[in-house]
Amino acid sequence: MSDFHQFGPVTAIPLLVARDVGEMERRMESLSARFPVSLVIPLVPSEMERPALGGILDELCRVSYLDSLVLSLNHASFDDYHRALAYFERYPGRKVVLWNESPAVEGFVEEMASAGLHTGDPGKGRACWLAIGHVLADERAAYIAFQDADVVNFNRAMLARLILPAVEPTVDFDFVKAYYARVSDQLHGRVTRLLLTPLLAAFTRLIGQDPYIRYLSSFRYALSGEFAIKSDLAERMRLPCDWGLEIVILFEALRHRAAGRICQVEIAERYDHKHQSLSADDPSRGLNRMARDVVKHLLRTLAAAGVTLAPGLLMSLQAAYQREAEDAVADSHSVANINGLAFDRHAEERVIQVFTQALRAAIEEFLADPLGPSLVPNWSRVWAGAPDASARLLAAVAKGDASVRRDWR
Repeated sequence: MSDFHQFGPVTAIPLLVARDVGEMERRMESLSARFPVSLVIPLVPSEMERPALGGILDELCRVSYLDSLVLSLNHASFDDYHRALAYFERYPGRKVVLWNESPAVEGFVEEMASAGLHTGDPGKGRACWLAIGHVLADERAAYIAFQDADVVNFNRAMLARLILPAVEPTVDFDFVKAYYARVSDQLHGRVTRLLLTPLLAAFTRLIGQDPYIRYLSSFRYALSGEFAIKSDLAERMRLPCDWGLEIVILFEALRHRAAGRICQVEIAERYDHKHQSLSADDPSRGLNRMARDVVKHLLRTLAAAGVTLAPGLLMSLQAAYQREAEDAVADSHSVANINGLAFDRHAEERVIQVFTQALRAAIEEFLADPLGPSLVPNWSRVWAGAPDASARLLAAVAKGDASVRRDWR
């Protein structure tokens, strides 16, 4: 059982009791006609070879309140696409497999680029962007929920808890972020525990209380990939194409909504994801790459929020982060020890070394180019530059479906 302490401007809805999933789903079904919800799962083909996605699909087959399921498949071949169609065939509701690399979708992306709307590189960011565009173009869903494809212990109660704070009229949040404990026989969530949380604490020590840093610090798991969003807010969100997706989404949510319209909800006491390798010797992969992407987008959103990031401050930040990160390791050791979890202190210190290097590289990149690559334009901008983009995207996705002569919707 979690506590109900509130910290910062973002309301936290803890998991205090094991509410009956049937009760939550009946409430969702009663609201689904007024507030239809589409669920987006961005995925790569390798997820179909792991047990997590099969377990998620088993649970979703028992969910009846969703208006549609959008599988945004990226880094996929023609054979991967057909395998995905067969894999999700047993889902009983409306669904679409959005093959990001299909000739028709790639043609749509090229058309957008020719209209001055650069959509970035292939990856999770573009997969989410295309899925948002498809849901908006379909003009059915009032809310869009996002679920990662690698959650080993997913159950449908988690989805109901994520969506309910958005669609429940007496609560009615426009953006809902999931939080949970990343733990198995040991503590996980290293980028949150050992990078983002101590980095935000370091900023606070250096510059004092800042509204945007306080907003980010109030999230109990800022880097979770699960969230629900009102469709008109999704329409206004710009996205990056790399591992900075979650940080940028939090910035975009606050940019277009007051903090009182944003909440976080505990959807499980324990959440078991696929665990990324550290890739200490390769900054282009694993947690090493993730850390760098998270930091550079954090710096850019801080600057956009009005925080002055002078070179001297950023040099001091590295030393301040080192101290806060070392304290975070000590805190984690205490948590693991008292809960009887395995804890490799040497490995944790090694993670900090890699994160410190990633921080330094991200700072250098920010100072060289504070703006960085353009974010993927929001769909409001797309429709202004290409008024028929909705029809084009729906047609592009439909061409992929038609290639197997089945109506998957």
